[in-house]
Amino acid sequence: MSFDRRTLMRGAAVAGLAGVALPGVAAATGLEFRIRHQYRPFDLIAPGFVQYDAPARAGAVTTGVRPVAPFCTVLVRSSGAVAAGLVGDGTAVLGRYSAGAASIEVTVGGTTTVVESVAAELPEGAGFAVVVNENAVTVLADTGAGWRPLLTNRDGVRALIDLRDPRVLRGLSYGYEGATGQVRAGYYGQAGVRDPHVVQYADGRPYIRDGKLYLTLTNAGLGFFQQAHWGVWTLDLANPTRLTQVANLFFARDGVVLGDHAGQIVIDGDEFVLAMSSWGDFNFTGVHVRYVRTRANVLSGVHVLPTRRMPLPTDVSSWDPAMTRIDGQWHVAFVESPAQSPAFVFHPALARGRTLERLAPVGADLTLDQTEGTIIQRIQGQWYVLASDGDARVYRKYDLAMRPQGTLNAPYGTNIPHPMVFRYRDRYWMVTFEGTQFAGPVLGYGTHGDFIVMTE
Repeated sequence: MSFDRRTLMRGAAVAGLAGVALPGVAAATGLEFRIRHQYRPFDLIAPGFVQYDAPARAGAVTTGVRPVAPFCTVLVRSSGAVAAGLVGDGTAVLGRYSAGAASIEVTVGGTTTVVESVAAELPEGAGFAVVVNENAVTVLADTGAGWRPLLTNRDGVRALIDLRDPRVLRGLSYGYEGATGQVRAGYYGQAGVRDPHVVQYADGRPYIRDGKLYLTLTNAGLGFFQQAHWGVWTLDLANPTRLTQVANLFFARDGVVLGDHAGQIVIDGDEFVLAMSSWGDFNFTGVHVRYVRTRANVLSGVHVLPTRRMPLPTDVSSWDPAMTRIDGQWHVAFVESPAQSPAFVFHPALARGRTLERLAPVGADLTLDQTEGTIIQRIQGQWYVLASDGDARVYRKYDLAMRPQGTLNAPYGTNIPHPMVFRYRDRYWMVTFEGTQFAGPVLGYGTHGDFIVMTE
């Protein structure tokens, strides 16, 4: 299914508009952001997360190397007929090219079903990739002009097998046949990135080590929200074109492993507090915020973490959590959403409490219905809740009582970019994203976007 952001979440298809304040609403005094860098992270396998790298062998090869979450890729080169994917004893999920057609096939109990196929021409030596994002399988080819998807299928695969089930995944490893050259496999990277949120201490200070800012990003999958997952990255503040993924985060709930995302990591003493949105199994029937405390070093490596629902004081859907402890109380900003179908309706809200388990409502801006990307940040000595208004195309500011305080003076591009502001060496920065899709006609909505760095 194909989605346009304007159709799906109204108000995000306007391109390149500046963050000009609405009439009668003042922008931030003396603070004006300008775009310094804009670029697109794209990797079918995340650099640093390659699990298998070896010369191709003849015949059908089972590597014995397994991912712990269903977000992975196998890259090979074609010698004519070729196949790659996940294989086990009587079970397999493969992308295949043979005799002028590319296909996706699933084998369960020794019985093979061709889920989907499409005409294709793959010259000998061309790159051939099979990507698993949740239960979506995508076959791509590189014939010299970069990777392009040939076909993708989620529903047909899920009807036969559930790759989110850890029992199923434990029985599968990377495999291939008919390949030449080098074979590489590992954790899927991203078609683009979105939802930046700086890793911070509980008091709001950004976590920066050796001049590198740590932040979380939603790694866009090759499809809709369920195909994305969460990653931890570093941004070299001396050279902001160097954005490097350092961790892959997945979450166990309801008996499956999911790529929940769009959240925040807070360092609280010797623990990490992670809060994220339940987009990993989104089906238009609700979203909520989940969280976990852990002493595991989630800023490095691959993790599958159990989570529980955060008891936010709302009886409607919620996402985009932002947590900071101010004057001894946790402040949690989030998005409230009374509806996701037939249209999304969402606005910013704030809760407060001595613990994350006992939060009381502070306020919400019920006048808006296309506003997300909540951030809590101190700017020029004052604490604000920031949020992105997709209808007005501005970054709104609120005080800690959720009273409007004007807007940020910053460029506002496509989609609903999040206003992730932070301070480093007496200078304010903002990192955000935009809405350009990768191969939208084949993959549909969800494959955005570019990473954007702004400074004063």
